[in-house]
Amino acid sequence: MEQRTLKVGIIGQGRSGRDIHGNLLKQIPDYYEITAVADSIPERRTRAEQEYGCRAYETWQEMVENEQLDLVVNATVSHLHYPISLELLQRGFHVLCEKPLAKTPEEVDSLIAASRQSGKLIAIFQQSRYQPAFMKIREIIESGVLGRIVQIDFALNGFSRRWDWQTLQSNNGGSLMNTGPHPVDQALQLFGGNEMPQITCIMDRANTFGDAEDYVKLLMRGPGKPTIDLEISSCSAYSREQFIVHGTNGGLHGNTKQLEWRYFKPEEAPAQKLEREPLFKADGTPAYCSEQLVWHTDQWEMSLPGKGELFPYMTEQLYMMLYRSIVNGDPLEVTPEQVRLQMQVMEECRRQNPQIYA
Repeated sequence: MEQRTLKVGIIGQGRSGRDIHGNLLKQIPDYYEITAVADSIPERRTRAEQEYGCRAYETWQEMVENEQLDLVVNATVSHLHYPISLELLQRGFHVLCEKPLAKTPEEVDSLIAASRQSGKLIAIFQQSRYQPAFMKIREIIESGVLGRIVQIDFALNGFSRRWDWQTLQSNNGGSLMNTGPHPVDQALQLFGGNEMPQITCIMDRANTFGDAEDYVKLLMRGPGKPTIDLEISSCSAYSREQFIVHGTNGGLHGNTKQLEWRYFKPEEAPAQKLEREPLFKADGTPAYCSEQLVWHTDQWEMSLPGKGELFPYMTEQLYMMLYRSIVNGDPLEVTPEQVRLQMQVMEECRRQNPQIYA
């Protein structure tokens, strides 16, 4: 792999631009150098100059006009992700955009077209694709030990009240757009294929101070596909397991740190055939349909290099994937076409909830 240091400009020095992107990029200086940042708040610009040793600008336009950048990270507020990313592509920059990438499939189409026309990448910061538990679940499902997968449950629940800008529809806020891109991306990967699932979605405003939803129940279905049950709730006072997989030969449950799965092997199971007449025990009394299966149980626990922190690990994995794409021309592993399908799903969810999205 060719190696050179990519010069990066970061738009925004808030919770995402500084606490996620800036903090991670400082840890991999052989691959990325923070050359410049843009933020409208003077204190943030001063802090960035001190922390990164970079130049700081009040506007992103000033930054890209005065710097030679290999990559621009778009960590602005959500409703500005699309218009700024589009203009950056048109100006000839590779772009890594925070989620949500856009609001509609049509906006993603515009970004894809601009990317193709400029020859520059539009990458999306959906680092949960590299979540070790998700990758292990995928491996277990693909191994076939659980049989045909009937249902997969995702739950990102808790009890919290929220009153910041991400609770507003005008800012592309709400739980589906804020939290949803990660589990929806994982769900669509396990659902399989590139076709739009059948969607049933219920939304509610429970503990939010804004006008966007903070409760989402989303079902995805399709012929020959597993049913996906995805739940994001801010009013769940009791925890629910993050992952549950239902299969014809067994199942799996767990969270980001540990998983357990149990299954039987069909070749070890008693031979059975359909009986249309009543069942009897050996003594002639009525019998219930039951059998003894030999169950096999396996477990997995997350083990990460370095400090073993999950979020930095996933972030680094995505940035290294992006590095290979920019430097060596490797294909993106999280593609805008995949994110377009997410936007289709989310658009349908809003359509089905006119009491919130009138």
